[in-house]
Amino acid sequence: MSKEPTTAEESRGRVTELIRDARICLLTTTAVDGRLVSRPMGLQAAEFDGDLWFFAYASSAKVRQIRVNPQVNVGFSDQRQHAWVSVAGTAQEGWDRARAEELWNPLLKTWFPDGLDTPGITLIKVHASSAEYWDSPGSTVVNLLGFAKATVTGQPPEAGQNHAVSY
Repeated sequence: MSKEPTTAEESRGRVTELIRDARICLLTTTAVDGRLVSRPMGLQAAEFDGDLWFFAYASSAKVRQIRVNPQVNVGFSDQRQHAWVSVAGTAQEGWDRARAEELWNPLLKTWFPDGLDTPGITLIKVHASSAEYWDSPGSTVVNLLGFAKATVTGQPPEAGQNHAVSY
């Protein structure tokens, strides 16, 4: 577990670290009927400056949902560090060839077989407005012992530290 952040800058740095380590996330959008819909997405390697980037198809449900309601949430879980991050923000879809070239990873050919020339490929940019993260103390064994103790004593376990960050 990292030391307690003392400034907003340190908290933002911790969010960046946790996001970079997790890489896979759940992108949550709002469907036309108001349901929240989450799906796994691979975050593209970029320095987190308040924006998260994803490749998608312009015709996908997630892109259609973002066009109607751009408010999204992106959730990350890093089991190795026992840490979680939730980023709230505004998404927009659009093709930027130069940005796509910066972000492209050959593994993406699995989903986009013609690379950056795949018909319908686009980018989703999520601009973070706030983030919340949780650092859980200790190892999995310590956490399990904490939950077992809570069951016996009726006292809630030490859930770790929670921090909110604005962007």
